[in-house]
Amino acid sequence: MANDLLVQKVKTWIYEAGKLVQELEKNQLQVTTKSSRNDVVTNVDKEVQRFLVAKIESEFPEDKILAEEDEKSSLVDMSGRVWLIDPIDGTLNFVFQRENFAIMIGVYEDGIGKLGFIYDVMRGEMYWGGADLGVFCNEEKLEPPKNSGAKDGLWGINIGMYVQNVGNIQTIGENAMGVRMIGSAGLEFISLLKGNTIGYISNLYPWDYAPGVVLIKEFGFKASDLDGLTLAFNGQQHFIAATAQAYNEIMEIC
Repeated sequence: MANDLLVQKVKTWIYEAGKLVQELEKNQLQVTTKSSRNDVVTNVDKEVQRFLVAKIESEFPEDKILAEEDEKSSLVDMSGRVWLIDPIDGTLNFVFQRENFAIMIGVYEDGIGKLGFIYDVMRGEMYWGGADLGVFCNEEKLEPPKNSGAKDGLWGINIGMYVQNVGNIQTIGENAMGVRMIGSAGLEFISLLKGNTIGYISNLYPWDYAPGVVLIKEFGFKASDLDGLTLAFNGQQHFIAATAQAYNEIMEIC
């Protein structure tokens, strides 16, 4: 299927999923814990994932799916076409703020990112794009932000990693203009795309970073684990993304 047709199909699915979120969140949320009291899942997460998985499996039954909830949360490998889904990225924000969350889909082929979609549901902003397409907010094509150095802007940093000084990131924060924490990987990637931040460090799963990595790489950003190694797409790992200049500088510190 040609990229433009696939893009339109996926955007339609995500917009429909966004409407589903807005309908379901008006009712009483059913919130349950997973690994800890602040690692939660809602009935909305599960309903949105079921909706998107059903769309993909109906259209592309041979494709693989890696998604956050239930039995879709692991894959043997990234061969073939793989869809990575985060149905509600920023679930705590969704539960307590009813905003600052996103629906995300990444499309990869043999481990290479082809398309990325991040939908800020409550603001109605869809960031999407991919290889040779550029990056868009809704239908407006975006220009790459400035390739700033590590000291010349704000960093998005996971608060737990900052407190524990994982990878010496307190030094990164102290040398930067400041640090921020949104609580949603998708919105952190949007911040990078807009040039509001120059780097992002967190502890992420593949569905957290896969869609955003496709988009930021179109703008020349670099992404890896904190050791500079290629992302594994298998389990949780320490993640860094930054402008090319900031990334190169930070790799000397981490």
